[in-house]
Amino acid sequence: MRIVEVIMARGHENIRASHTTTLEITKEKKLTVRGDCIIAVSADKGLLDLKPEFRNFIRRENARLTIFIDAGGLIDIVKAFGSSRLVFSHPADMVVRKSGYVCGRTLAINANKAACDLSRSLAKKLQNPEQNVKITLSVEV
Repeated sequence: MRIVEVIMARGHENIRASHTTTLEITKEKKLTVRGDCIIAVSADKGLLDLKPEFRNFIRRENARLTIFIDAGGLIDIVKAFGSSRLVFSHPADMVVRKSGYVCGRTLAINANKAACDLSRSLAKKLQNPEQNVKITLSVEV
């Protein structure tokens, strides 16, 4: 069984996509260069906006999440896992972690990629403030 969520966001000139352990999508519009894990801003959803069915599904211990990041037809894919410890309490941020650490901002854990692992051509596209970014979250058990 599979449940899908689609998030629309934008690029930003300060996106560095250089963090080694996380990647983040945020509803915030502003970004400083210190936010090196952020890969998209102005998202139309935060963790609290995800469908209850999606949140319940990804809380299953055997849930597998596939994240498709599409910027102008350039796509990268991140694989991660759900957890019963996920709480989805942050209104603006979604963080995907390579580690097993969970907090209110965590979408998924034990990911195979962080921001620095995304293709550099995609990261370059994400630096364009005019770039629309489509993030598709597909969770299955």
